[in-house]
Amino acid sequence: MFSFRFLPLLLIGLLAACRPDNEATITATSTGVPQQVRDDLGRSMTLPAHPRRIMALAASMTEMLYAVADTSTIVGRTQVCDYPAAALRKPVINSYPLDMERLVALHPDVVFTVSGITSPDDAARLEQLGIPVYFQQYETVEDVLRGMRDLGHLLGREAQARRLTDSLGTQLRQIAPVASTKPRVLAITWQDPIYVYGQNTLFTDKIRLAGGQNAVVEKFAQPYPALTREYILKLNPDVLIGGSFGKLDSTFFKTYPELRRIRAYQTRQVHAITGSLMERPGPRVVESVRELQRIVAQSQAATK
Repeated sequence: MFSFRFLPLLLIGLLAACRPDNEATITATSTGVPQQVRDDLGRSMTLPAHPRRIMALAASMTEMLYAVADTSTIVGRTQVCDYPAAALRKPVINSYPLDMERLVALHPDVVFTVSGITSPDDAARLEQLGIPVYFQQYETVEDVLRGMRDLGHLLGREAQARRLTDSLGTQLRQIAPVASTKPRVLAITWQDPIYVYGQNTLFTDKIRLAGGQNAVVEKFAQPYPALTREYILKLNPDVLIGGSFGKLDSTFFKTYPELRRIRAYQTRQVHAITGSLMERPGPRVVESVRELQRIVAQSQAATK
């Protein structure tokens, strides 16, 4: 089963603020005048016109920086940032718990992160030390593309970001559902208790683009809710994501034998998925949708 490394913070720290239209609120400048910006949580801050020392506290954001930024300006990474390979050459800053002293010693002009990954308290402490913290938040795949364009504005790399997002947008439009039926897909992130990707997560949009639908229709207060076995039996998903059939049959379904009654088990539509693609809303988001599309196609073929 793929892991969700930041589940504790996501469960207690995800902020509910509405996301503003950042492409309208970022005021990039080529004159050297500091930028007055709002991040995705609506927080106002001042950033240098041309940040020269940057880093991210989320693995997905590190991938974005390597795709958009001048990589020589990236001064560090977290212990879980393992892609692309070039990131492994950067100094490591522990992100949970945050190694504040080591981070400050790198003198970043700005730190980028994702809502739910970095706690508001840690962000406030960094800002008190003069290091602005810029949060992004995503509900749809388009939000991820918009996030990369925002980074392009902030870092003076608009052309690079636009080329990347235009290419990803073209690839996304080429992904067409293989059939009109939309299998109900349940994606688990943890086995005991059973945590899943809820309706208000990026997964819902990705599985829609892949030709399926999130089996969790109800919106819970937490984006990654813990579900009871009884609730899962009522959902009766067509597909279960979280590990190979053999692996989950000897672990998950052995622990919860009554769940062998769900349609996904009965038709053996139980699938492993690449964790770093599923968990990280970055430049590989289209690759993640393609992987989900392959699973959806297998499910549809199995029910014909």
